[in-house]
Parts: sequence; C-alpha cells; structure tokens
Amino acid sequence: MAEHIVKPPEKPKNSNRYLILLIIFGIIIIVQGVKIYLDHQEKTSLENRQASTEEELAVTMQRLTDIRAELDQKIAEIEELGGDVEELERVKAEIEQELSDTKTRNRRDLSRLQAKVSGYETLLKAKDEEIQKLQSINEELLTENTTLKTEKNELSDSITTITRTKEELISKVNIASQLKAENIQILALNRRGKEKESPFRQNQIEKLKVVFNIAENNVAPIEGKDILIRIIDPSGQIIFDIERGSGTFMLNNKEEFFTASQEILFDNSRQQLTFEYEKGSDFDEGQHMLEVYTDDYLMGRQEFIVK
Repeated sequence: MAEHIVKPPEKPKNSNRYLILLIIFGIIIIVQGVKIYLDHQEKTSLENRQASTEEELAVTMQRLTDIRAELDQKIAEIEELGGDVEELERVKAEIEQELSDTKTRNRRDLSRLQAKVSGYETLLKAKDEEIQKLQSINEELLTENTTLKTEKNELSDSITTITRTKEELISKVNIASQLKAENIQILALNRRGKEKESPFRQNQIEKLKVVFNIAENNVAPIEGKDILIRIIDPSGQIIFDIERGSGTFMLNNKEEFFTASQEILFDNSRQQLTFEYEKGSDFDEGQHMLEVYTDDYLMGRQEFIVK
C-alpha cells in the first residue's frame, strides 16, 4: 500500500512583501526620529551659544559704562592737579562711540570689545599712578613755594629751570614712547596660498604678506593706534590703490600716500600684526622698500626683491 505524503501548506507570497515594507517603514521612522533629535540638539546648542554671547556682551557693555564713569573721575582729578587729560578724553570718546553703536554684535565683536576693556582697565591703573605722582609733585611744589616765597629771584630761576627740565623730559618721553616694529617678514603668497621669502619672481606674487611684532615699550601709553605700511617700488614711487584701502597721512608736515592701514589697540604685549596686500598688477623688477608708520613717525623698514 503506497504511503500518502502530506505537503505543508505554502505561505502566501504577499506576506513576505508586507514584512519587508513594514521593516522599511520602521527604518524610515527611526531615521526621521534621529534626525529630529539631532536637529533639536543643534538648535538648542545654537540658542545656548547666542544666549551666552548676549549675556557676556551685556556684562562687557556694563563694564564700558563703568569705565566711562571712572574716566570722568580721573579727568576731573588730573585737571585739578594740572595734568594732561587729552589721552583720557580721546579714550572716553571711543567708549561713548561703542556705547552709542546700536548695531547687532556677534562673537567677534564681543572679543574685540573685551580686548578693548582689558586695555582700558590697564590705562586706568596707569592713571592712578599718574595721579599719585601729580599729587606728590603738587605737595612738593606747595612746600617749596611756601619755603622760598621770600626769595623771589631764586624762585624765578628755579621755575625757569623746572620748566626747561620739564620740556626736555617731555621731549625725551615722547621719543622713548615711540613704537618699534620688529621681526619684520615679507612673504609672497601664490594663488594656492603658498608662502615664499624674498627674492620673489613676479608670477609668484598673488598677494604680498607682511608680518611683524610691535616691540615692548613700557613708556608708551595703552591706546588705539593706526598702523600704516608703505611699499616703495624701485623707482621710488609709493604703491597705492584707494579702492584697495590705501590713503594719505601727514609725514613731516607733508601729505603722503600709504599702501595699507590697520587700526589696533596697543597693549604692550608684543602683539603681532599681519597685512595682506593684493596689488592687482605685477610688481616691477628690482629692490622694493617696505616702511611701517604710526603717529607720523617711522616704526621700521625692510627690503625685498622682485626678479
């Protein structure tokens, strides 16, 4: 008698298709969920950074307000003692300009303001010492005036001597406070940004890069400075282009052109400055001269050669 084999019932083909679609749908939901979570995390992080920037900016602006009030007090004290307040008046004007500026500020603006606040605080400390010295000088002058009141001729000679000495001292201080540019480097940047030292070939100079430090100077005041560079070609002509940031300044009572400029807050930290200048045409072959200026005096110079 033949055995009868019973075959298991075949599963419907559509069930596999539904299972695959269900898995795909589940993956899509998971991916969308992860994306929504990451987007939320990024938005939260951005909002936190913005809130932090706004909070720091508010603190910095309040400190600027406080510094302005302190400047008013210092100006009144120094004026009363017969000192020079021109520098403080200039700094106060800078602070008032920052406080009146209603533009939206970002993290870069915040960093710039914080650097200025640091410089202003250093200036205030220096002015405290100046006030103490002026008070001491005034007390000494008062004592001398009382003691020598009956000796008019000698007093007149003393005043003349003191005036002359003061003028000589001011002259020496002005010279000593002049800033110097050190470690001047002049590099050529090609189109790929690769740097090369002098001598250069014309086709190697897409831009000219100038890097230097401002030498330490404990006599120079902490204040804003306009740093200018002049590039002089082999024929003695100044390279300048008004559309690329060039302009004029007074040098030895004469209006001269400069190639590029940069505004800084000098803080006596041997800060490094970088200029990049794109001439827009080939440099002439021969020896060029780079000069660095501020406040109508030369800070330093360096030569470079174009072949």
